[in-house]
Amino acid sequence: MSIPGERMDLEGKQVLVVGLGKSGIAAVRFLLGQGAKVVVSEGGRSLPPASTTLRWLRERGVYCELGGHSSELFAAVDIIILCPGVPLDLPALAAARQAGVAIIGELALAPAYLRTPVIAVTGTNGKSTVTTLIGDILQAGGQKVFVGGNLGTPLCEYLQGPQDADWAVLEVSSFQLDSAGGFRPRIGLLLNISPDHLDRYPDYPAYAAAKWRIFAQQQPNDVAIINRDDPEITRLAAANPVAARVFAFGGTGEAGPVGNEAQPAGPAAASRTDSLLRIRLGKDFEAVEKYELAGTELAAEPNRQNALAAVLAARLAGCPPEAVSRGLESFRPLPHRLALVAEVDGVRFYDDSKATNIGAVISALQGLRGPVVLIAGGLDKGGDYRLLLPVLREKVKAMVLIGSARAKMAAALVEAVPATSAGDLAEAVRQAYRLAQPGEAVLLSPACASFDMFSGYAQRGEVFRRAVRELARERSGGRGGGEAGSSPGRAAVVA
Repeated sequence: MSIPGERMDLEGKQVLVVGLGKSGIAAVRFLLGQGAKVVVSEGGRSLPPASTTLRWLRERGVYCELGGHSSELFAAVDIIILCPGVPLDLPALAAARQAGVAIIGELALAPAYLRTPVIAVTGTNGKSTVTTLIGDILQAGGQKVFVGGNLGTPLCEYLQGPQDADWAVLEVSSFQLDSAGGFRPRIGLLLNISPDHLDRYPDYPAYAAAKWRIFAQQQPNDVAIINRDDPEITRLAAANPVAARVFAFGGTGEAGPVGNEAQPAGPAAASRTDSLLRIRLGKDFEAVEKYELAGTELAAEPNRQNALAAVLAARLAGCPPEAVSRGLESFRPLPHRLALVAEVDGVRFYDDSKATNIGAVISALQGLRGPVVLIAGGLDKGGDYRLLLPVLREKVKAMVLIGSARAKMAAALVEAVPATSAGDLAEAVRQAYRLAQPGEAVLLSPACASFDMFSGYAQRGEVFRRAVRELARERSGGRGGGEAGSSPGRAAVVA
């Protein structure tokens, strides 16, 4: 059963929300406001009977199924709204499909209920940075912006308010695009594609196809922004032409618009050389706009590429060049994305806990001066760790592996780099410190999910930061344990 986007009417409908995370609660609030009869099914989250969430649901007459998903409940409703991360192969969902129940995500509500034009950003890596940076640039130009989606505030929360923003800038994940229905961004960005979430998708092409869905509903007056240097995106663009006007960005080359008849390997609308960005938007290859990243927080990779995509989107959204420059200058990186935590006895410690896939680790290592001691591991997501071998051989002198994936990672990577294991992250920090020399770096860039040891990547990053700060305090007396003859150590905590 399909949902007729702009004609959707939720009043009086039996709507099941699957998942009780932040997005699920926002969806329940929105649906109640539309007069829907709401029920909830939560399969994994353990909630005590006296929890504030359950009490809030009961007060509003919302039935909540906990500890599993019943096929009977799923097949008995009119519409099912999936929260991000809910597996698509649940037996209860199969029963609902057989019963003709409409199954959508919150993005599928946008055609009927969202009155604000959308800039949507997806990709394996860099989504949060680019989404935030676009919002900052537009705000520097005096526009009112809602920034959210998979990042921060759920879309359903914005739908409940006055919707008075000039633009809604949304980070969208492949999980959300799987159930996006008629979702149509005015400007859609696909930053990159590399293997990820292969514990959810049957194979890499299926994951890549999910990313490409960001352009599926676009029309000729919309804009699709793609990375012309990404081989998977190049393949998808050749095999799946989009209706929107296509603009490409890449690392080098002349800047100019790309028509739908051209291949992404052709002229780019945006390019960069070192820290200088070049943007050219006019049909007739008018003057190139130049934006300098030197002296900003975006001067190093992978943020130079992120900035290139964000500037192109902001200019196509009508933001003036002077506001773009202000936004670039004022931007501050998001937490746990290749952030320098401290320098201890000449060893730099970087927190890149958000790097939960192989492509993100490759980008982080390429952005650092070697040699590097890499702390990696966590909950395996089905990726092929051998893709790391070339950059490991070039940049990494040793690895310290943690988490449930450490044996699999060691088996795949030990041919390139010596590896040890640690029982927890604090132990890993100390091992890495002993392996590193002054002038080298220790990088936490896990290539894995965090849920085997932590509540999420943010907690993992905070534990790493605490361990580094504790090491810095201990080492303030000198490298080598303060033994006789050792020179005084220096520990500078940056963040």
